[in-house]
Amino acid sequence: MTTVVHPTALISPDAQVGDGVRIGAYAIVGEQCVIGDGCVLAPRATLERNVTLGRSVAVGIGSILGGDPQDLKFDGEETDVEIGEGTVIREYATINRGTAQSRRTTVGRHCLIMSYVHLAHDCHVGDHVIIGNGSQFAGHVTIQDRATISGLVAAHQFTRIGRYSFVGGLSRVARDVPPFVRAAGNPIKLYGLNSVGLQRNGFPADTVRELKRAYRLLFRSELNVSQALETAGAESEPIAEVQELIEFVKASPRGVSF
Repeated sequence: MTTVVHPTALISPDAQVGDGVRIGAYAIVGEQCVIGDGCVLAPRATLERNVTLGRSVAVGIGSILGGDPQDLKFDGEETDVEIGEGTVIREYATINRGTAQSRRTTVGRHCLIMSYVHLAHDCHVGDHVIIGNGSQFAGHVTIQDRATISGLVAAHQFTRIGRYSFVGGLSRVARDVPPFVRAAGNPIKLYGLNSVGLQRNGFPADTVRELKRAYRLLFRSELNVSQALETAGAESEPIAEVQELIEFVKASPRGVSF
């Protein structure tokens, strides 16, 4: 595969550029960057420094990856950004490097990060995640595999968004969003299971049924959180996804959205 670099692009001498890469006009690749085979950097895309792109990553026009973290405690530590194979980052997105807390900001494989999304320092995004236009994530946010986040969502630092969850547009995420649920609003509220997402991803009917049962106990019963967790643990079938939901709620340092 032939690598094509526009003559106006600026490439650091110590950058590593794979085979079949296309780098557009006025793109910048800074020091200690690694670009995997088959990647595409659109015109004016910037990898500031310490960015690793897996195979076949696409970075849109004007997007900036690897900028300094916007954290007053940052003291110049060596930190980085890592983007997984097949991920698409659209126009004018920004993804900052990590801080000493985790040393890196990560985005998994085959994600779609739409235009004007901001991922702050130490965010960790799983695989097959979709993030809609203009959504903004403060530092240390974790988004688990196959979550879908609509446009103009804002997430508070240290919040977690669980697997296969769906967050509606214009939502403010100030507490954790459990896996497998739908959430929306300001303040954010839960609206049942993400049934469409679970169906599309081939979840068995008995798993969905037990998740609905656990959801009702945890979020729609008259029990307090401790009582609901105890009852759900005792009465639920030994299904991995149900246990995952229960453990997510148990382990939530900020509390979960209701």
